[in-house]
Amino acid sequence: MRSEEIQAARLKLPILAEEQQIMEVIYENSIIIIAGETGSGKTTQVPQFLYEAGFALDKQIGVTEPRRVAAISMSNRIAHEMNLSTKEVSYLIRFEGNVTDDTKIKFMTDGVLLKEIQSDFLLSKYSVVILDEAHERSVYTDILIGLLSRIVPLRHKRNDPLKLIIMSATLRLEDFTENQRLFKNPPPVIKVEARQFPVTCHFNKRTNENYLKEAFIKAVKINTKLPDGGILIFVTGQQEVNYLVRKLKKAFPLRHKNKILRQNEQLKKGDKVCESEDDDLGKKKTPKNKNKIKIIPEINLNDYSIPGDNENIDEEFSDLEDDEDDEVEETVISNAQPLWTLPLYSLLSTSRQQKVFESPPPGCRLCVVSTNVAETSLTIPNIKYVVDTGKTKVKLYDKVTGVTSYVISWTSKASANQRAGRAGRVGPGHCYRLYSSAVFNDEFREYSVPEIQEKPVDDLYLQMKCLNIDKIINFPFPTAPNLLQLKTAESRLETLGALNKGTVTPLGRAISKFPVLPRFGKMLALSHQQNLLPYTICLVAALSVQEVLLEVPVIQTSQEKQKELRQKWSVTRQRWAGRANSLLLGDNMVLLKAVGAAEYANSEQNLEKFCFNNGLRYKAVQEIRKLRVQLTNEIKKNIPDADVVVDPKLEPPTDIQAKLLRQILLSGMGDQVAKKILPEEVNENYVKFKYAYNANNMEEPVFLHRGSVLKKSLPEFIVYQEIYETNKMYMRGVTAIEPEWLATYVPNLCNLSEPLQSPEPRYNSTTGKVYCTVNGTFGPQGWQLPNIEIVYPENIDCFKWFAKFLLEGVVFIKLHKYSKILLSQPNIMVKNWSKLQPRTEAILKCLLSKGCSCRESVIAVWRTTPSYLLSEYMKWLPESAHAEVQLLWPPINNEKS
Repeated sequence: MRSEEIQAARLKLPILAEEQQIMEVIYENSIIIIAGETGSGKTTQVPQFLYEAGFALDKQIGVTEPRRVAAISMSNRIAHEMNLSTKEVSYLIRFEGNVTDDTKIKFMTDGVLLKEIQSDFLLSKYSVVILDEAHERSVYTDILIGLLSRIVPLRHKRNDPLKLIIMSATLRLEDFTENQRLFKNPPPVIKVEARQFPVTCHFNKRTNENYLKEAFIKAVKINTKLPDGGILIFVTGQQEVNYLVRKLKKAFPLRHKNKILRQNEQLKKGDKVCESEDDDLGKKKTPKNKNKIKIIPEINLNDYSIPGDNENIDEEFSDLEDDEDDEVEETVISNAQPLWTLPLYSLLSTSRQQKVFESPPPGCRLCVVSTNVAETSLTIPNIKYVVDTGKTKVKLYDKVTGVTSYVISWTSKASANQRAGRAGRVGPGHCYRLYSSAVFNDEFREYSVPEIQEKPVDDLYLQMKCLNIDKIINFPFPTAPNLLQLKTAESRLETLGALNKGTVTPLGRAISKFPVLPRFGKMLALSHQQNLLPYTICLVAALSVQEVLLEVPVIQTSQEKQKELRQKWSVTRQRWAGRANSLLLGDNMVLLKAVGAAEYANSEQNLEKFCFNNGLRYKAVQEIRKLRVQLTNEIKKNIPDADVVVDPKLEPPTDIQAKLLRQILLSGMGDQVAKKILPEEVNENYVKFKYAYNANNMEEPVFLHRGSVLKKSLPEFIVYQEIYETNKMYMRGVTAIEPEWLATYVPNLCNLSEPLQSPEPRYNSTTGKVYCTVNGTFGPQGWQLPNIEIVYPENIDCFKWFAKFLLEGVVFIKLHKYSKILLSQPNIMVKNWSKLQPRTEAILKCLLSKGCSCRESVIAVWRTTPSYLLSEYMKWLPESAHAEVQLLWPPINNEKS
């Protein structure tokens, strides 16, 4: 039973009035669309409607969210509203979950449901699937809509119906209702009005380029001149959030923090109150000389702009400092209400994200500085004023070269309207847009570009292939990805060996089982040797999590302190890199050592302090551990004999293991190889190319990231995790490799010569195969490779050489004593005129007929046909030896096999 308080709050939601209509449409249709603005209550109430209608009696109600934080918070919210336990209303995200056998309503990220389809295509344990926030057009949601548009009719034919509900705030309905490939019959649309109070939007007359400075002063004006109400400021990224939070805390500090907290504790009857981010903020005092306090001039908020200040905002904000000439920014505002200023972005720890939902201390105004995570995924209570910079940070991905760059650009009109709507949830509100109406009308696109058209689709391409979707170009995408994206994904997967001529290989199926990028999945699949799995799991987990190693301290400190910390971190990371193969493992060895040291610190209950002292992002380290556990469990499931655990005291790899890890990294990143530019390769001044590399798929030079531990040694050949662009192209996550490894680990990108005559091919008794020496080039730029030894390509010459070694008695030792009495020299097998001899032609044809060019393949034939090769071999022997050879045939007793 719900509490009276909860029931009263529910009745105020607009969607409650539509419950009967919604349920009637759901009963009558397999697929429906619910379009309702933020605040209508669709996310929290539709699952409750379905639960009360009996959809969870025999199966589960599945709800997907594009963001992890939304999946967790909505799960907890609905459990609270329905007075059910988290065993019945649960969540499952990438790293964690609380799902049980008793779960009735299951919230999950869209990627989790897509993974479930791989093992249960018909989603047989669900009675209904709700795809929430479909307007965000995440890659996974788009794929799910396409798949479910086919799964729903299949379930209907089996008399086991599945309902699909697509929900969104600002859904582009035409992408669904007018998409004949997706839905032959357009699904019915239910529009729910939001509980939205009027929001007045104020445009600036002029658009100032320095939007951060503009946002700060607008917040100052709101706090000093306008009535109570929370402030929500939208900026583009974590660095901007922290920058603005710091400036607002300086301007409006909590003067009597301890007293405020005590009052708050009394009001909440002992409930714990969240602390300020900076412990010593409350100790700051207002200036003693009150005459020197800056008086804010009277300026209309609607028209405010700052002419002529065109600062460039650096992408990484590493050098962003306060403007010395801006007195407002440096001064504590007298007699103004204190601001309870909080940051909000996706990489922030969950506990710090939750602070925005708590009431501020008495006498304080709430001010949240957020990225676009607050547009739709989270609803912050009591916001009355929105300050919208109109900006968003977009990760651009070059479909050909793979270079990523972060570009700050205008958001879409739909997103801007979402931001404005956040001010009208509790009463009439105001949105201050820091750009002109002309810019809004002329430069803002209607909607954001769907994510599927802006990022690599390798993992999705492989997953869809594993679902036996052969012609992916014909898949019913709501918005189809670019054809070039699909071709590039297929090419990369073929380079990895996951696909062969468009068909999934056994390696590809093994790769697809891991919840990581295909290149990382290959690294895991190849690591079941030399006790490498614990290290590869650790490395893959670290590479899969963003921003593990910090470049700038997250906690706001002085510039001098920041510089001191960065120098300390640099020394520590160079020490972690070690020497020999450990150093050549490069930045990835630093990651490995960092995670290992953090695990040890965690076992000593000292993790948070360790992360701060050594420049690790605390939340990232926690996510790495969760992913290590998940990957370890996946490996145990797929490789039963794998003896692997999450060891909190994992020893660093040995020198041999470090070398093997370099090779493992090459196997997964073979399309991301770079070669140092040498002086003789440059016609112009070499100085600007002194530290430059050529990447195998790019024309422009690239450089090592400024924090790379390999920056001093500059190895000739390297692999990198990614290239990003600022003022130059920089490589991140760099490991040194040897050029002779390329033919073995990236054969698809090597153009190799015919086997060289000198040195001659040889037989390797350990592997049972014939090896030859070749030279050649690598990649589209044709980098010259040194002479390298490879397994002889399987052609007719390979069979000839294998026959020669077999006759010499080096393949099967029992035949060695007969090599001295052969009627012809084995060497004639590799002569151009060998076919002129009947005995050479006979043994060659016999080997070719069964495809036997190595020891193992011959032994495999002997298991079913023991007389294989006997008559052909005896043609090389005098009759006096025939009887003896017949008795020992096949000659494999005590052979290494």
